[in-house]
Amino acid sequence: MTDHLTVVDHPLVQHKLTIMRKKTTSTSEFRQLLKEITQLLAYEITRELPLTTTTIDTPMEEMDAPILAGKKMALVSILRAGNGMLDGVLELVPSARVGFVGLYRDEVTLEPVQYYFKVPQQISDRMVIAVDPMLATGNSSVAAVELLKQAGATDIRFLCLLASPEGVARMKEAHPDVPIVTASLDRQLNEKGYILPGLGDAGDRMFGTQ
Repeated sequence: MTDHLTVVDHPLVQHKLTIMRKKTTSTSEFRQLLKEITQLLAYEITRELPLTTTTIDTPMEEMDAPILAGKKMALVSILRAGNGMLDGVLELVPSARVGFVGLYRDEVTLEPVQYYFKVPQQISDRMVIAVDPMLATGNSSVAAVELLKQAGATDIRFLCLLASPEGVARMKEAHPDVPIVTASLDRQLNEKGYILPGLGDAGDRMFGTQ
């Protein structure tokens, strides 16, 4: 763990990730496991949500109790694979506002191409969690975070299932103020920009496409 990168080594996270990596894991099981792991990772990434207090009546007495402070959190999915992580976080924080950044990777240049951008209002006042299962080359993630900053976001965290050393380094260079939380820092990228050992294309495995 560093200030920039947190690898969540909880046994349940690691067990579920191993099942996801297996090529024989079905689409439906892959989706369910991604949701479950995301929820566990979300506990870590929301650890520093600001709190205030409110006065409530318990069945026994009145007390000052902690509640979340400030604007509702913004959860931003980097399409399309990021959508598989939305439900896991929303089950924990159902009041979160949701946005979308549409980027696809040019298969030749590996550079991101934007096709959609829609985020909640007053994003500058919200903690923003950007979600994408794979931090591979880092190009799409860097571009998505840059778009969020241009929209006014100042408190951004990045949540992913797997990360490569190359992607982490790229993000740290471009956005050193954006902490990354992941379930695994894998070995490397291959010549096509896929994570090794990885789990293949998360979007294809999640949606049953090729």
